[in-house]
Amino acid sequence: MTPDRRRFGAAILAAGFSSRMGAFKPLMDLGGKSVLERCVGAFQQAGIERPLVVAGHCAAQVQSEAKRLGVPTVHNPGYGDGMFSSVRAAASACAGLPDLDAFFLLPVDIPLVRPVTITLLLHAYDGRVAYPVFAGERGHPPLIPAGLIPRILGHDGQGGLQGLLEGQPGLDVPVWDRGILLDADTPDDFAVLLWRAARLHVGERDEALALAGQSMPGRGLAHGQAVAAVAVGLGEELNRNGARLDLDLIHNAALLHDVAKDRPGHEAAGGALLERLGLGGLSPIVGAHRDVPPPASGVLTEKEVVCLADKLVRCDRRIRVEERFGEKLALYADNPEACAAIRGRMQHALALRGMVEKACGRGLEDILAGVLP
Repeated sequence: MTPDRRRFGAAILAAGFSSRMGAFKPLMDLGGKSVLERCVGAFQQAGIERPLVVAGHCAAQVQSEAKRLGVPTVHNPGYGDGMFSSVRAAASACAGLPDLDAFFLLPVDIPLVRPVTITLLLHAYDGRVAYPVFAGERGHPPLIPAGLIPRILGHDGQGGLQGLLEGQPGLDVPVWDRGILLDADTPDDFAVLLWRAARLHVGERDEALALAGQSMPGRGLAHGQAVAAVAVGLGEELNRNGARLDLDLIHNAALLHDVAKDRPGHEAAGGALLERLGLGGLSPIVGAHRDVPPPASGVLTEKEVVCLADKLVRCDRRIRVEERFGEKLALYADNPEACAAIRGRMQHALALRGMVEKACGRGLEDILAGVLP
């Protein structure tokens, strides 16, 4: 049940043959969980505790897995007639849910939709068919008004579900989740999903950019992009000199480091926000970006790189560490305690700069030449 007390359901369509995959998709292992478990988990984490699973081909195996996951199944005896037969079976089952307002339909071969996407659709729902949209493209799962169930049950299947819904009022909901577009039709597709499953906590660069665009004001976004450019430039040069830094982690954490800039203690608030969004890999970096001392190990990590990059950017332009902190010292000149803290952070930043220059064998200005004006 969502905060506004409306009732939502969900159905996962898992009745197909998986003919192009060469294996039965619902039960394939995707990063330690079955494909079906990934789908079920997305809904459960968004508050829909018992999504329905439509079974058909290999029904006994699907039913067994659904039982293990604690969710009900519906059998589609006509699964050989195509996906719309499963859509009908799902709609018929959802019709039996009391006081249902709307329901999701998710093909099992789109298993890496983020729970936050489900939540965004739930909160945006206004009685129209709600579609998640990433990079201008609609994806799965749509959230369908229960009032359309009779139309679905009476439809001849021509044009599939998409054809039926095209004539209905729709609501496009921007999301930052590329998983709404990624299916698993072939082994090559599945290889992409395996890679993505291992990286969900970091996200992809275009996802981070979409999240930043949806969450940050224009000036904050421009600053984040500038810090990301500097941080990636540093990371690339360090990697050329023997480091093994995760450049996507650096980029995304740097881009989103001020995602909670308008909140008290914005560093910790930003880290906590990203953790809630499923980007826990970014949280420690964002939560610490204000001040990171040089590591005792002498080995620079993504955290130090992002912190230093932030100290090298004012607004969306590069600045020297001494100039950046000199401005702060002038601003707080009549506050000895604040000045002492500023000097401490400046010494840390200078030490990090020295470590980067030593590791790369050249000065910072040379390393970052051409990165930002």
